[in-house]
Amino acid sequence: MVMINSCLIVGIFLVGVCGLVLCGNLIKKVIAMNIVNSSIVILFIYLGSLSGEEAPILLEKTGPVVDPVPQALMLTAIVVGICLTALALSFVYRLFRKYGTLNIHEIEKKAREDAR
Repeated sequence: MVMINSCLIVGIFLVGVCGLVLCGNLIKKVIAMNIVNSSIVILFIYLGSLSGEEAPILLEKTGPVVDPVPQALMLTAIVVGICLTALALSFVYRLFRKYGTLNIHEIEKKAREDAR
C-alpha cells in the first residue's frame, strides 16, 4: 500500500511537471503549477502520517499518533500556493490585455517585435 500511494503521488507530480514544460497556454501552466503544489502537499501529509495511525486529539491514547507539525506546515503551504496562483493569474491577465493571446510563443514573438 505504501508503494502504491507513493507512486500515485509521484505520478501526480510528473503530470504537473509535464504540464509546465509542454503546455504553451499560460492558464494551463498555472493549473500545472497548482497540480505540482498539490502533489507536494499530499506527499508531506502522507509522509507525516506514516509515523502513526490516530490523530492526536484524545489524551487517553498511548499508541503512536500522527505528527501534527507537517500538517500545520502544509496548511501554510496551501495558503502560499493560493497566493502564488492569484499572483500568476494577475500576471497572465496583464499579458493577455497587452498582447491579446495566452500562447507563450506568440507573446514572445510580439514582445520581440515591440522591442524593435
